[in-house]
Amino acid sequence: MRTIRRNIARNAKKYAAKVTVSAMMLAGGVMMASPILSSTVSAATEHWNDASASKTESWSTWKANWDKYSTNYENVSLTPGATESQLNFAYYSKTEETPKVKIATKADMSDAKEVEGKQTQAVAIEGVQYYSNKASVNDLKENTTYYYQVFQNGKYQDVQKYSTKSFKNYSFLYVGDPQIGASSGQTSTEGARIIVIVNKSGTNAGFTVYSQDRTMAIYGFVLIFAAVVCAIGGKKGVYAILSLVFAFACIIGIMFPMMYRGISPIVLTIIVAVLTTIVTLGLLGGYSSKTVSAILGTAIGVVIAAVAAMAFGKAAGITGYNVSDIEALNYVGQNTKIKIGELLFAGIIISALGAVMDVGMSIASTIQEIYETDKTLSMKRLFVSGINVGRDMMGTMTNTLIFAYVGGAMTTLVINYAYDLSYRQLANSYVIGIEIMQGLSGSLGVVLTVPITALIASFLAVRKK
Repeated sequence: MRTIRRNIARNAKKYAAKVTVSAMMLAGGVMMASPILSSTVSAATEHWNDASASKTESWSTWKANWDKYSTNYENVSLTPGATESQLNFAYYSKTEETPKVKIATKADMSDAKEVEGKQTQAVAIEGVQYYSNKASVNDLKENTTYYYQVFQNGKYQDVQKYSTKSFKNYSFLYVGDPQIGASSGQTSTEGARIIVIVNKSGTNAGFTVYSQDRTMAIYGFVLIFAAVVCAIGGKKGVYAILSLVFAFACIIGIMFPMMYRGISPIVLTIIVAVLTTIVTLGLLGGYSSKTVSAILGTAIGVVIAAVAAMAFGKAAGITGYNVSDIEALNYVGQNTKIKIGELLFAGIIISALGAVMDVGMSIASTIQEIYETDKTLSMKRLFVSGINVGRDMMGTMTNTLIFAYVGGAMTTLVINYAYDLSYRQLANSYVIGIEIMQGLSGSLGVVLTVPITALIASFLAVRKK
């Protein structure tokens, strides 16, 4: 299993690294690859990707003259080389010639060194043939000002200035395609931590900003949640947190690894649901007839939800291969023994577990309290009382599940509304069908948990007498 997971990760060839954000502009310095980088990230908020952090006079001039610059195909491009001391030159010309670059440390070019490059035929634009010229300058020193000229169209062009920065304390420029509106309203965040994906190929490395580092925010909210639950719930609050930790441990430590070994996700999910129910209800209510009835009712309710979901899927032609992430899942399935088609239904079982468990424990507790108040009540009277209480809970718990699924699919529903799709399109789309299947099957499990738990709880209560 571990070997398979390593192979998938190796095929992706991606390694994550954390970096600290402090300054963005390359400012003419030489860039080199490293897993620890410093830069300021500024989101583009104008249609020409205008970084809003620093608006200099030269930048404003460049924007004002963009129409002229955009049609000048002979501008010279400078890019970092394979090492920190190398600088690449690339430009178009209209003549066939040997590319040359002069570079010096004096403005009058008296100490200039000349390097030659290579030329290849490029493209013809509006009837004009252009040639691609590339040359590289080596052995540059850090924190040094240089002057250079490029040989273009039969003559050396005007002298330009270029300054290197520190090779150890440097910045680099993130370039990306944020898509339409993706960066609207965003500003630079000085000192923020971000996650960078490093793509390595031999001695070269490419960097992609993955996201902001949110780990501290997650840890903080988890601690706040745990503290509030423990403060309000006292001892039972602590047990609630422990049961939640146990549930996650079962999912990550048992369910996922067993899925990789080819065991049915539906079977695994039911097993994990039962284990979680036993531990959670046992910790919260102690192991008694009340807890036993709640556990049995919850387990049966979860199985009913699973059967209902599979029956609905069979009737409506919905399978686990109709989900949005099926391309990525198919790739994983080809490299593992995971049964991709069952994951959708396994997810329905997990999502319904909380509501079903809540109903099961509530009904069992109610019947136990009624019986403790009047031990002369018959099994039938206890059962009816449990049903009456359960009827009040059905509406709220089914609403809980339906609203949860609607909230999860909110963006999809809004898009469908905006496109003004017909009823037939909506009713027969896979996305809507899956949401309906999840909501109704989970709610069916909740509703049927009421009489099942009431029957078991009333039987066990009277049986003790």
